Amino acid sequence: MPQRFYPAVLERDDGGAIGLWFPDFPDCVAAALTQEEAMARAADALEEAMRGCAERDQPLPEPTSLQAIETPLGADIIGIVAVGGTPPDPSERVNVYLPKSLIDRIDRLASELGMNRSSFFGMAASAMIARHAGQFGTFGPWAANRDRAAGKAARSR
Repeated sequence: MPQRFYPAVLERDDGGAIGLWFPDFPDCVAAALTQEEAMARAADALEEAMRGCAERDQPLPEPTSLQAIETPLGADIIGIVAVGGTPPDPSERVNVYLPKSLIDRIDRLASELGMNRSSFFGMAASAMIARHAGQFGTFGPWAANRDRAAGKAARSR
C-alpha cells in the first residue's frame, strides 16, 4: 500500500523538549529532547494511529490542508512538516482445503517458529511470491506461460 502523508505540527515546550502532533489524529503525538529525535519517532506514531483506525474499522481521515491547521495560542511552533506512513494492509479470511497431515506439519513448524497458522501461511506465500516474482513477473509462472501461449497464437495467425 502506498504511503500517505499527513501534516504534523512541531512544537517546543517550556522545558525545551520537542513535541510533534497530528491534527488528523488527535491522540497521536511524538516527543523527544531534540527535533531530529521527534521527527524520527513521528512515522512510527503515525503508523500506530493508522493501525488504530483499521482496528476500529474506521477509514483513514483525509489529510488536513496546511491552511486549515489551527495551532494553540501562545504555543512555540517550530513548523509544520509532512510525515509519511504506510497504512496497514487489511486481512481477509480465506478457506483453504489441505490434507490433515500437511496441516499438522504446518502447525508444528509454525509453533516452533513462535507464530500461528495464519502468520505461517502469509509468510510462506510472501516468500514464494518474492522468490518467483522476478523470474515470471508479478503474477507468477502461470501468467508467464499464458502470455507466451497467447504470443505464439497471435504469431501463427
